[in-house]
Amino acid sequence: MCRLGIVLTDTVTISFARAVELVSSAFFRAGVPRPVSASVAEALVTAEAEGQIGHGIIRLADYIEQVRSQRINVNANISVVSRGAASLYVDADFGFAYPAIDEALARGLPIAQELGICVIAIGNSHHCGALSFHVERIAAAGLIGLMFANTPKAIAPWGSRDAVFGTNPIAFSAPRLGSHPLVIDLSLSRVARGKVMAAKKSGDKIPLGWALDCHGNPTTEPDDALAGSMIPIGGAKGTALALMVEILAAVFSESALSVEAGSFFDAAGLPPKVGQALIAIRPASERTFASRLEQLLEIISSQEGARLPGTRRQQALSNAHKNGLEVPRSLISVAQDLATGAPSENKRPLKPL
Repeated sequence: MCRLGIVLTDTVTISFARAVELVSSAFFRAGVPRPVSASVAEALVTAEAEGQIGHGIIRLADYIEQVRSQRINVNANISVVSRGAASLYVDADFGFAYPAIDEALARGLPIAQELGICVIAIGNSHHCGALSFHVERIAAAGLIGLMFANTPKAIAPWGSRDAVFGTNPIAFSAPRLGSHPLVIDLSLSRVARGKVMAAKKSGDKIPLGWALDCHGNPTTEPDDALAGSMIPIGGAKGTALALMVEILAAVFSESALSVEAGSFFDAAGLPPKVGQALIAIRPASERTFASRLEQLLEIISSQEGARLPGTRRQQALSNAHKNGLEVPRSLISVAQDLATGAPSENKRPLKPL
């Protein structure tokens, strides 16, 4: 049994805090400043914990290779410029996306709470991982959250075969009284492109229905899929949504279009220079909004077979904080090597924590 090409039968249980510490130490040893290391580690481990493993610890080695090749600027000078009373522009300076998003939220959420809304563009950025991690923090501040991100080209306009749009994820969050926020996070391709990359690394084939080759034909070969395009959700509607995200994330932030963006995986080449956009909205009446939201969600959850979006994610995250994460031992070994510089074969096996 495999998860993203990694064998599940050889796993180790590690506490959430220990996983963050280990991943953060790996980044710090590679020359990433401690505050940045901590920001990136928290996002990767949270993604791992909630089940979005394509955005989790599997990204660690690729990130560090890009740090070493200087495709990621570890000493980024993140700057924030006002575009108006309720609009900000954050320049990530070709560094990690996570600390830039941290700064965007730190500056933007108080504006939204005061003025009712804040629109934030983040430019010159990098892979931002699971959007759920970011929008949930907006909801935790009592605000409605929206996020859009463009990624390197992966989806062709409907009816054509050359990729123009990224998988261009979108996310939404809403605060709830006495409960975890409602969080919706989805990619506009049928599956995340990271799953195809993982299959390539492990030598596995991919299922039909995930991707097309460069000739527009269905394929089960990861190399052909990566050279071709991902199949969008909802057919033509999916590519229309991808265009909308492209405008909000890339054009609005004055960043690279998906067709121009560098890879999130390769150590060589120019930085991706992608963009993100966040919108935080204050409900007119928090209590009235929460009451009406609960009424709507109750209508949905009372239907036989219905499940609210994000339910499994929240259960997985809560379980990870309580009982630890079950992570492939190979990923933990890589993290240990990167954190200590000692080859994994010279160390004792990691015990469950």
